[in-house]
Amino acid sequence: MTVAPAGMADEQRKAVITAYLHAFDNGGVGSDGTAVLDYFAEDAVFYFPKWGLARGKATIARMFTDLGGTIQAATHHLWSVNWITTGTDLLAIEGTTHGEHRDGPWRAGVPEWGAGRWCGVFEVRDSLIQRAFIYLDPDYAGKDTARYPWL
Repeated sequence: MTVAPAGMADEQRKAVITAYLHAFDNGGVGSDGTAVLDYFAEDAVFYFPKWGLARGKATIARMFTDLGGTIQAATHHLWSVNWITTGTDLLAIEGTTHGEHRDGPWRAGVPEWGAGRWCGVFEVRDSLIQRAFIYLDPDYAGKDTARYPWL
């Protein structure tokens, strides 16, 4: 992967990601009416745990449909995120969420080992997300405990 020199300012890239996350939390539509997929380049790549790699907007749409079938509501706590910027198209965000999964609710820190903490590595160029790799525990309701003796 080649990361291009900054064509946008870090604050502009952060604004694109923030708008995307607001749209995701709002059922797929931003406050200005922008559809969640419109934040992505046509050939964008998206990774989500236990789903895999989605290449292109059509496959990203299928991934969102699959995930949307399990998540009734999600809220990203954007007021408390940590941004890691590089001065290039590549940046990362670390944060927390709460919401309602078909298997039950989740909230970061409740319990402390449970779902809700996440990190995303993004590449934003020309005001579009080119790459999004999300790292989190997809066991939102915390039901996968038998395999972990420390729980």
